[in-house]
Amino acid sequence: MDSVESAGGQLGAVLSAPRDGAAALGPGGPWLATSQAQARQVLTDPATFDFPGNVNRTGDLSGSRGETRSGHTVFDPVPPDQVARGVAVFDAEWAAALREHARSARDEPYDAMSLLRRPVARSTTAAVLPALDDARRDMVADHVLAWIDALGPVIAAHRRPRRWSRVRRAEHDTRVALEGVLDDALACLPGEDRTSQQVATMLAAGIQVPIAAGSFLLAWLAQHPAPATDPLHVVWETLRLTPPTWLTARVTTKPVELGGASIPAGRVVFVSPLLLGRLAELVPGAPDTLADFDPERWEDGTRRPGAWLPFGAGPHACPGRSLGLAVLVRLASWGADHEMTLSEDVRIDQSRGIYPVPCRFTATARSETSP
Repeated sequence: MDSVESAGGQLGAVLSAPRDGAAALGPGGPWLATSQAQARQVLTDPATFDFPGNVNRTGDLSGSRGETRSGHTVFDPVPPDQVARGVAVFDAEWAAALREHARSARDEPYDAMSLLRRPVARSTTAAVLPALDDARRDMVADHVLAWIDALGPVIAAHRRPRRWSRVRRAEHDTRVALEGVLDDALACLPGEDRTSQQVATMLAAGIQVPIAAGSFLLAWLAQHPAPATDPLHVVWETLRLTPPTWLTARVTTKPVELGGASIPAGRVVFVSPLLLGRLAELVPGAPDTLADFDPERWEDGTRRPGAWLPFGAGPHACPGRSLGLAVLVRLASWGADHEMTLSEDVRIDQSRGIYPVPCRFTATARSETSP
């Protein structure tokens, strides 16, 4: 798998930024928080560092009903009972996806990004909307996946697509279809006060990010087998080295001091869990090994896993953190039980977050190869 350190582009610019204070990445910004304390300042003070925009890049905040200055929704964390439901659905759907592959493509490598789509989508939908029957849940999940697919070219575009461009029309049509399905679904749920726009946003983030994280996890395990390693440590190491949401932005609402830098109002400030996950003060192990995949480093209890903020912090911290961790632990446990080999080199795509392309691998149950 390609090294993040050698990937270039925005990744390279962030990882090579000076770390002696908030770093200006260009004349007049944007700025980059380069320590945990700076990152927490940015993420936990929404009055000064505002949420910048919505997911489909239209600038339309009409669907927002939140309490932050910009009106963006602040989502409550997914409660434990709904996390348990989501994990149970993932287990069943992952097993079904493996059976389907064995039936229809036994001689072909697994494609992680494809294999994880339906299990993660149905798991997340079950956790966020636990009262839905299975058929309606699956319909919602499929529509969210269609919206994610249509959003991809919009988010990846170097310039915001024109309002009536082909990619913008495709995104609009799939979003309207999803919101229609959600309107019908939410109407069947007594006491549900979230809008279809709010639920669509939560589902899209809660599906796309775990698909990418799970694919990276499988790629790391195929490259660095770790059958005896704690699955949770595998998850933390994956999220440290390749957090799908590797860069998040805020906009200053007034002049502010950050890490010794004076930043005017209306400027972009970045927080990067990928950068923070390479700071020696946050990660155990020798400084020259911090770019290496080594889950066993977390057996050292002198550092707290997650200190590099892979799920964010403050009012916009990831509400699906517990569900995402639980699903990834299940996936790491499956990986530990299999002999895995990458079928081809894995590149890191930076067009919308980061994700591994392609991520194809073979897997054989260890019991079938063990003496």
